[in-house]
Amino acid sequence: MIHRRTFLAGLSALPLAKAQPKRPNTLFILIDDLRYDALGCLGHPWLKTPNIDRLAKEGVIFRNAFVTTPLCSPSRASFMSGRWAQSHGIRSNGDNAALSHQLVTFPALQQKAGYETAYVGKLHMGNDDSPRPGFNHWVSFPGQGVYTDPTLNINGKSVEQSGFMTDLLNEHAVKFLKQPRTKPFSLYFAHKAVHGPFTPPDRHRELYVDAPVTRPASAQDDLTGKPVLQREVPVDAKKNPGQVRGGPSAETIRNQLRLMQAVDEGVGEILKTLEETKQLDNTLIIFTSDNGYFYGEHGLGDKRAAYDEALRVPFVARYPPWFKAGSTNDATILNVDIAPTFMEIAGVRPPANVRGKSLVPLFTGKANSVRADFYAEYFEEPGFPRIPSWQAVRTERWKYIEYPGNPAWTELYDLKNDPHELTNLATGPTTEPAIAIERKKLQIRLTRLKRETM
Repeated sequence: MIHRRTFLAGLSALPLAKAQPKRPNTLFILIDDLRYDALGCLGHPWLKTPNIDRLAKEGVIFRNAFVTTPLCSPSRASFMSGRWAQSHGIRSNGDNAALSHQLVTFPALQQKAGYETAYVGKLHMGNDDSPRPGFNHWVSFPGQGVYTDPTLNINGKSVEQSGFMTDLLNEHAVKFLKQPRTKPFSLYFAHKAVHGPFTPPDRHRELYVDAPVTRPASAQDDLTGKPVLQREVPVDAKKNPGQVRGGPSAETIRNQLRLMQAVDEGVGEILKTLEETKQLDNTLIIFTSDNGYFYGEHGLGDKRAAYDEALRVPFVARYPPWFKAGSTNDATILNVDIAPTFMEIAGVRPPANVRGKSLVPLFTGKANSVRADFYAEYFEEPGFPRIPSWQAVRTERWKYIEYPGNPAWTELYDLKNDPHELTNLATGPTTEPAIAIERKKLQIRLTRLKRETM
């Protein structure tokens, strides 16, 4: 009860704005560990995702979408609350159940504003899969869950299910969408896929068997100028394979992408259902990921590090009143922007501690950009010593990374001339005064952004 009282206290301080007529439904689809380029519509050479590609053909691709912490639980809390990890307090993938019950989330505020809300899928806030405040309908599971024959928590009751997790979650999402209603709906749909263990359903296990896996140029990085990655650290390869130098094997990458096939099939069923129920064009659909994933860049697998492969995520949106079919947008947007966006759509004033920015002006063409730069952060987790805590600021051209307590590890990259982040301009003597000036400016900016995002 203490969690519920704390949560409701947060809601009571939020006066509603004047109700908006014809508010759209909102459908938020979140994938786990999907790279920014791992979709057909984003240029993948052999992965076929026709239904997700349809969202792009009928909507927009945002080509510069990022998360503020490239790790599952903190990122998910940021999506739901509009706050950075240093603010909402969920800084790791540990047991964050108590904190998650206290989050003031955008679905809860949508519910207060008259939306029918549902959560289907992976919460990933510890092993407590009980319904969180603010949802009329709840389907989830403890922790990471399992891909085959899972037990799901359906509105507070444990129910054994038979089948493949992705298919089952799709079925629950479709069932919710088919229900007759008089209110707009908000569906938060979070897949387990494509997180490890990378075990696709039987029907997809032979897909892409001969597909070539081409490593990016940065997979050959000799780590010059990256002392933080040159450190020798103890790694339990069986427990944390993503921490082993070199990144995932080619077959692991194929299996991860095979998992996308069931996700894409589910998107097809969702679009079909929305069409049949005449809700499609009145539903804002956003498809994205909780963080990126390394395919061997800088010798890394998994996520967590401050390089773009972990920070950058795919982001596709469809809503005909706002987005021109087949368009792209290069504005920098963040996971913390989702909550205030959906709050504005619902006609709700965001809580005072929300630091993300509503994307409605960008979505409706009233603004061309949201921000010029952003602050990102990561807090070291026990058992994952390869990546220590870091703080970073990224602009369109520059990225500056600090590792608290270790100034010798500082990194600075010119993303315009070095998009793969190979040459650290912060190490060694420099004959270019402009670089030193830029570093100082970014250092000051990082300090300011850290304070502003508390």
